[in-house]
Amino acid sequence: MQIPFRRNPTHTLGVELELCIVDRRSGALVDAATELLDELGASHPGGEHPKAKHELFECTVEVITGVCTTPAEAHDDLLDTLREVAAAAGRRGLGLMSAGTHPFGRPAERAISPDPRYAALVEEMQWAARRLLIFGTHVHVGVRSGEKAIVIVNELQRYLPLLLALSASSPYLEDEDTGMASVRSKVFEALPTAGLPPTLAGWADFEAFMGTLIEARCISSIREVWWDIRPHPDFGTVELRMCDAAPTVREVTAIAALAQALVAWIDDLDDRGELGPPPREWTVRENRWLAGRHGLEAELIVDEAGARRPARDLVAELVDTLTPVAVRLGSEAELRDVLVLAGLAPADAPVGSGPGYLRQRRVIAGGGDPAGVVGALVRELDEELQAR
Repeated sequence: MQIPFRRNPTHTLGVELELCIVDRRSGALVDAATELLDELGASHPGGEHPKAKHELFECTVEVITGVCTTPAEAHDDLLDTLREVAAAAGRRGLGLMSAGTHPFGRPAERAISPDPRYAALVEEMQWAARRLLIFGTHVHVGVRSGEKAIVIVNELQRYLPLLLALSASSPYLEDEDTGMASVRSKVFEALPTAGLPPTLAGWADFEAFMGTLIEARCISSIREVWWDIRPHPDFGTVELRMCDAAPTVREVTAIAALAQALVAWIDDLDDRGELGPPPREWTVRENRWLAGRHGLEAELIVDEAGARRPARDLVAELVDTLTPVAVRLGSEAELRDVLVLAGLAPADAPVGSGPGYLRQRRVIAGGGDPAGVVGALVRELDEELQAR
């Protein structure tokens, strides 16, 4: 099976963010996506907004950027669309919340979006799909070829746990503190083609694997492969999908800056012949678990002898390594926000009060309840959208 890959000569950037629609008074999820999107799309060709989309559940709106050059451009693009969506929601007494899970929402109570592909997904996957009341941040970074994409996907797995830990914002599920920093990561991996990607030998190996899955009727399209990191041939990108929906656009932008700089850095190392063998699958799998369980408090495995180091130390070292790349890409300020998010640098915005899972738990520790967690998340995003 041959799969054409759309070549990107530069490391372009695209971001997708999935958000909850909630009642501002109760914090409960509201199935209003079709109503909001119909209004937003009315002035666009075909009645569809180009940057606000349906997702699996009717209580979710996905906001996407166009093809951007820098994280700052992606930040402004996201804000523009989010302000449109938030205004439409506000006219109905609704708000937007961004996190990996809704603290007390239950999937059995939510309607599926009116798109035949979602109905087909639920029919095929049953319980594994019906429980996907989860929300993510996806980042696309342009690469030059399919061969490059496979090299980068393989090496990026080494850093996947750090990206997950930084974005972790789903400690609660169905009114319960799961004890996880990112329970979303465990819910999503129940799908048969989700979770860690296999280590592949090259683009031909990827084509052969996709051909096997289609021939065996495991999938009908390569779009149904939802690995944590995957090549996206139609866009000519590597797509990073491991991250929870971050609570603020500033955090989303920091994660996008880290992703773009990582891809560019790995690409450079490959050009110079300085990449070693890909990380071992067992190490990545264990570190993914540790990051999902403990977030930035995790101690991750760093060598074949089993030595472990604090995730925050690894984040600080990685940002230091990537800073020259970020200077070249024009994203040094946004990359520095990764340190702010990790609590390693001073802050002047919500991104500085620690990762999402800790902020949510502080609400409860301070005497709040799950509805109060939703309220705090809605206010954080509101403050960004109202700032000029």
